[in-house]
Amino acid sequence: MNPLLGRLQPYPFEKLRALIAGNTPPAALRPINLQIGEPKHPTPALVKDALAAALDGLAAYPLTAGTPELRQAIAAWLARRYGIPQPNAETQVLPVNGSREALFAFAQTVLDPTRDAKVVCPNPFYQIYEGAAFLAGATPVYGSPESWAGVQLLYACSPANPTGRVMKLDDWRELFELSDRHGFAIAADECYSEIYCGEPPLGALQAAHALGRSYERLVAFSSLSKRSNAPGMRSGFVAGDAELIKKFLLYRTYHGSAMSLAVQAASVAAWRDERHVEENRRRYAEKYRAVLPLVRSPLKTEMPDGGFYLWVRTPIDDAEFARRLHAQYNVLVLPGSFLARKTDAGNPGANHVRIALVPPLAECVEAMERIMRFAGSL
Repeated sequence: MNPLLGRLQPYPFEKLRALIAGNTPPAALRPINLQIGEPKHPTPALVKDALAAALDGLAAYPLTAGTPELRQAIAAWLARRYGIPQPNAETQVLPVNGSREALFAFAQTVLDPTRDAKVVCPNPFYQIYEGAAFLAGATPVYGSPESWAGVQLLYACSPANPTGRVMKLDDWRELFELSDRHGFAIAADECYSEIYCGEPPLGALQAAHALGRSYERLVAFSSLSKRSNAPGMRSGFVAGDAELIKKFLLYRTYHGSAMSLAVQAASVAAWRDERHVEENRRRYAEKYRAVLPLVRSPLKTEMPDGGFYLWVRTPIDDAEFARRLHAQYNVLVLPGSFLARKTDAGNPGANHVRIALVPPLAECVEAMERIMRFAGSL
């Protein structure tokens, strides 16, 4: 058995299940689940139609590199979305089976565990980053390290999960300078990039272009899961440094992670259309307009730069808040401490809960009303 598996920590949702295991919430209140960031808006008809029309593709083995049509559709989308020169569809774009799988596999490609590798993760963070580091034989570092010696990979997430913060150009400039100095690769997780209410979030490739840089040591990951409400398709891409993508493709060829031809056809339709994405943003904006005014003392939150979460400060321990909220009001939220790691500065997720505004509008409003009734009793 791989001994590195013993280093993995329970996933946040496993911790939550254990936390509420003894609860018996009131039967009169229907359950409302705000714990997980699974989109609930309908998958666009154009995506489903394209998928159905391409089912004959199930009879063929797909290439790991994907079809030229899909790579071209992704490259064209990147150019339109970020105002950058269109990436080379042959060498700078690679379709992947969702950003989660690719973010994990990328670490297995670029890390050299014989050199005491370190992986920098944001804190709070998406736990896949940590697991990828452990199973590649590396050591995760949470937040800004005291020393950059040994750092081979850094994960950046913008808009961030769970805070919704978007990295600015100065943030990227600092990160690129550190990468130049220490030689580490940057994996930019941008799966929430198309959910925002104000200005479109700055992308990693966009930032590099604005600063007059090449994409050396930089790759960006994106997905149709949130953008197009198609998490079940497991469709995304990685784009950027051609040399890194060449090695990643080699790894994936052996890993056996080629995307179904039917899913590729549906993905082409999704990347070429923006109307359904605009409608998706409108729905989330409507939820924020309805829910944010309901949040008041003793809870604290603010409008995120991007994504579909509320990062809410609680007046008591976040795990206890989540446990009692479920027990008394049948609403599930995720404790913030489950999404972070304790450092010398403490756990940055402590006394916060993450609320995913993914159910229908009426459910989100009802859930927040229940949350406020509970908070008012504290």
